[in-house]
Amino acid sequence: MSKYGLHGKLEATVGNGSQLAEILLGASRLVSKAKGCRLYLVSQESTGSDAVWVTEVWDSKEDHDNSLQVPGVKELIAQAMPLLAGRPEKGQELEVLGGFVSK
Repeated sequence: MSKYGLHGKLEATVGNGSQLAEILLGASRLVSKAKGCRLYLVSQESTGSDAVWVTEVWDSKEDHDNSLQVPGVKELIAQAMPLLAGRPEKGQELEVLGGFVSK
């Protein structure tokens, strides 16, 4: 079960973590039906920080890259960018070996 995974942290400007999370949850709805999307998980730290974590699992890197062409995704990226405290760092690329996700 070799899959392509990404795990990354996006730091919002002070007070904008919830708004950033809502935008990313919108992205999850858009890409949920994209070819190869197996998981798009949006999380926030329980400490009340403005950091938002995104964990993704795809059948391949190509499927992930193609998801950026899903209608509406680029518009959500444009909405999210002004909320970021800095330039987004590249997420950790992972080779997913296996596990379990309940439906």
